[in-house]
Amino acid sequence: MKKALITFMKIAVFFMGWAVCTAIDIPAEDPAVWRFFAELVPLASMILFTIVFILIEKKNVRIPIAANAREGTLVGTIAGIIWISVSAGILIATHQLVITGKNHIQILWLWMLSAFINVIMQELLVRGYIYQLLKTKYDLPVAIVVSTALFSLMHGGAFEAGLLPVVNVITMCLFTTALYEVEGTLLAPIMAHAVWNVVGGVILGGVSLADDYPSLYSMTPSENVILSGGICRIEGSIVVLIVNIALMLIFLRSARKRQNKD
Repeated sequence: MKKALITFMKIAVFFMGWAVCTAIDIPAEDPAVWRFFAELVPLASMILFTIVFILIEKKNVRIPIAANAREGTLVGTIAGIIWISVSAGILIATHQLVITGKNHIQILWLWMLSAFINVIMQELLVRGYIYQLLKTKYDLPVAIVVSTALFSLMHGGAFEAGLLPVVNVITMCLFTTALYEVEGTLLAPIMAHAVWNVVGGVILGGVSLADDYPSLYSMTPSENVILSGGICRIEGSIVVLIVNIALMLIFLRSARKRQNKD
């Protein structure tokens, strides 16, 4: 009981302290610049709190980043490309999602950078200190359950859209967690997640980001909500659920192979 209470208090202080710091608003006239700082402040706060709490743990809890960094970055990037390419490709090819227009976006690269920064922050929150603390103090299943719940709550809009979008969010998290565990570096899920958000959100406009994010293209879903994803577009489609499960099984199989070799 004491162990659980101490662990809960650490997570609560970590999360609440970070949440308070994210309230800092840096005013900017340009929407792209404002969004950049709106993503940078939470990331900087997350890095600061992560470093402080890791030091408090006296190296008992570590976040793997440098280990296997090159291979992890490559595998994560390839996984992300396959993830969004197969999902969006099937939906566009079958006319479940139709590209209906192209938009002019000022400082497109800055919007893309902001989306990337947001991904780093999310991954540090979901699979950083909290994940490693639970994995160390308890076991991997506990860390997976809590991190998946946290990731799902961060995408609260899915709950308003229906059951399928929620299941998609959960399986997205499980897939990227499997990728994380196989590659042994946070860079792997960061790259896969970044490709998904930047290409799917900022470029195609089929992945939900913050409301003020523009997209280079506009996509219109068909009337078949289960296939097209409806208002959620790519992230609400059953196609994505199938792709998520397939990728998750691939990396779980890879993990078992590595365990057998060891």
